[in-house]
Amino acid sequence: MEQLPDRYNPQEVEGRIYSWWEESGYFKSEDRSTKPPFCIILPPPNVTGFLHIGHALDHTIQDCLIRWKRMNGFNALWMPGTDHAGIATQNVVEKELKKEGLSREKLGREKFLERVWAWKKQYGDRIYRQMRRLGDSCDWERAVFTLDDGVSKAVRKAFVHLYKKNWIYRGQRLVNWSGPLETAISDLEVEYHQVKSAIWHIRYALEDGSGTLIVATTRPETLLGDTAVAVNPEDERYKHLIGKSVILPLLKRKIPIIADAYVDVAFGSGVVKITPAHDFNDYKIGKTHHLPFINILTKQTRMNENAGPYQGLSVQEARKRVLEDLKQQGLLEKEEPHTLNIGHCSRSGAVVEPFLSEQWFVRTEALSIPAKRVVESGTTKIDPESWTKVYLHWMNIIEDWCISRQLWWGHRIPAWYCQDCKHITVAEADPKECESCHSHHLSQDEDVLDTWFSSALWPFSTMGWPTETEALKTFYPTNVLVTGHDILFFWVARMMMMGLEFMKDVPFRKVILHGIVRDTQGRKMSKSLGNSVDPVEMIDKYGADALRFSFLAHIYSGKDFKFSEQRTEGYRNFMNKIWNATRFSLTALGDFQVPQDGTKALPPKAQISVFDQWIIRKLQVVEDAVEDAMDQDRFSDAATALYHFVWYEFCDWYIEFIKPIINGSNSNERAATQLVLAQVLNRVVRLLHPFAPFISEELYQKLPIRGKACILDQFPATLLDRGLLALASDAATLEVDLVKEVISAIRNIRGENRISPAVKINIRLTPGDGDVQKILGNNREAITSMGRVENMEIGEEGSLSQCAVTPIVIGNTSVKVIIPLKGLVDIDEEIKRIEKAVEKMSKDIATLSGRLNNENFVKNAAEDVVETDRKLLEQNKVQVEMMRESLLRLRG
Repeated sequence: MEQLPDRYNPQEVEGRIYSWWEESGYFKSEDRSTKPPFCIILPPPNVTGFLHIGHALDHTIQDCLIRWKRMNGFNALWMPGTDHAGIATQNVVEKELKKEGLSREKLGREKFLERVWAWKKQYGDRIYRQMRRLGDSCDWERAVFTLDDGVSKAVRKAFVHLYKKNWIYRGQRLVNWSGPLETAISDLEVEYHQVKSAIWHIRYALEDGSGTLIVATTRPETLLGDTAVAVNPEDERYKHLIGKSVILPLLKRKIPIIADAYVDVAFGSGVVKITPAHDFNDYKIGKTHHLPFINILTKQTRMNENAGPYQGLSVQEARKRVLEDLKQQGLLEKEEPHTLNIGHCSRSGAVVEPFLSEQWFVRTEALSIPAKRVVESGTTKIDPESWTKVYLHWMNIIEDWCISRQLWWGHRIPAWYCQDCKHITVAEADPKECESCHSHHLSQDEDVLDTWFSSALWPFSTMGWPTETEALKTFYPTNVLVTGHDILFFWVARMMMMGLEFMKDVPFRKVILHGIVRDTQGRKMSKSLGNSVDPVEMIDKYGADALRFSFLAHIYSGKDFKFSEQRTEGYRNFMNKIWNATRFSLTALGDFQVPQDGTKALPPKAQISVFDQWIIRKLQVVEDAVEDAMDQDRFSDAATALYHFVWYEFCDWYIEFIKPIINGSNSNERAATQLVLAQVLNRVVRLLHPFAPFISEELYQKLPIRGKACILDQFPATLLDRGLLALASDAATLEVDLVKEVISAIRNIRGENRISPAVKINIRLTPGDGDVQKILGNNREAITSMGRVENMEIGEEGSLSQCAVTPIVIGNTSVKVIIPLKGLVDIDEEIKRIEKAVEKMSKDIATLSGRLNNENFVKNAAEDVVETDRKLLEQNKVQVEMMRESLLRLRG
């Protein structure tokens, strides 16, 4: 039997195993297969990106699912791809050009795009290499890039189709605008930061000279674009002024006083300024009341000619000057400190300005209706279910979608303007002439499409649409989408709309949403806080399997994930535990005769020990638990059940229990135990594979009972293992559970009383009935050797004075473990120690009780913090009670 090295070395194993998997074609799926299909589309990471900790969580869930389904006999496709990431990629390359003293404008569009493609060629596969480090088992031959010819063809077809239905149009609307980038950006590219600012109260004179209105604003510079002031129609203070006018401060324009229910009567004076071209709420009011829209900004977000004497100033410079002038003219009533949530461009860091701009939009009203119905009907399920309401709410208030960006890198909008008749020709292929007047004087729109437009087509464009491919027939709709809840609207909802429009079916049957990764304090990870974690660094330090297991064991439906390096280190120890247990097992199986019928081979039932029967029953329990949890996407339940079985039941107990048999002289019993050990170890490694693929494959290749590869083997299940599982018995399970608890009680008493493991002790066991007495007698060797016991008496309780006592109850069976402490510990010192411990813990109980009785704490603290405190309080109460009982016995 091949022996394992003394220590598990992930760095030596992972690269070698992964290369073997990939070269052997084990990740491949088939367009035509007799196996049932299962498909997950990878949310395409940015081509500029590195694998960050959020990716690592997201990919681990998907890979676990794909490996599990592959092992369950599915034709499993995990479709990889990367996104061209318009703004991010263009930004990276422009920074490189700046170092060379160049700009994209100096290069021109064609040369600039050549530079971006060159950058993509050099760095584009970086994230794929990092994904391989994590163990992602994608079908790499199918990898797609959003600017590949096939996807570009799909993008054009979709655009033209929607345009012809009048669902894409060009118009002027308010958008998020980044001045440094000179482009519209999506809501997802806006990051909000709290900024200390103020509310300024400004006097607007009534046109008739009868007085002034006080208007409160956080943006005094935008008054230059005001086209009305508004009051609530129910506000008695101002009803008589509705329909009259005020004079705009500084610019002296006359603007109306309008009534709108949007106005909050409690904010400021109850009068608000309306700037339709520079505020999203004001934009809607402006449309409702047919107000003029006055844009006061240039594309560089400096003041334009509509700002009068403030033209050419930056927004902040204009604010300063406007406030100075208002103060000078006696129009600034007061200023109050105020903290604002200000949107900043995630790429440039600049403040995002609402900006009136000519853009391309998708009309979403008609598209959203079927996308709502399929979720309402359960055709597509969202997990956790609570996000279904959020999804439906968003779809009910959906706005038209701005799909144009003022960039060069991306899918250029397939619209051509005729210089002669001004007609716009929209076509899949580049037109040679105007479709209206047949002029050849055409110029293509300079803008590109929002990255989210091509991403919305991802579930079917990656499979060859608009061609009706075999891949589409087999794998569409896909089965599961795994993604963060932060892009439920930006991506998931849009894929739903586009899938239903172009494929007439949903893009996926289920959406699994996870939260964002935070640090141990619950803070969002960021460079500024210095709490970011590099997953590749974690893999280098602890191995990919430890990182994966730390995710899977602690990911709870839809909740944010608190990352802990200490926990990852703990799972590295788990991998070492598995490795060492397998090393022992392979040594114990050194002379094992490998059966011809592999995993179906069974020992004679009469020859297997109670310990073999016990571990087989525990295997049945864990197989059921893992299957049930994975069927319901409860990854943490599956991983925790596996961890408990492998670490405690298999490694800590079963292996220790069978050592006397393996080293004993009964050859029949030894051969039977060897076969059970080999069969259970085979199942352990296969169960672990979706969670810890590298170590499981490495160990699998050393097993006496194995197939070609763990990745291809069948995932263990009770139905498939019914022959092996039939060898278990309830009586043997109860017997070993009782023995295990007795040994644990002995060890705990040793620990609590600080008795050295080297010292052998005397114990008394008081059984609850004759059956228990028989069990204890039959297992005398196991209890004395594993409990480090000199003498073991089974019988009457006797005097409990100066004894440690632990009662054990399992079902209807019971036993009392009694250990005399005289001579083992200094009784007087032990009494003092326990008294101090009781005093300290009593104070802790008082503190915890006070906190939990405080209504404000319970109401405002995080739910998990309150629950942890409640559990700790109960544990402390039980512990204090036990210590008091010990004191009574020690005092005699």
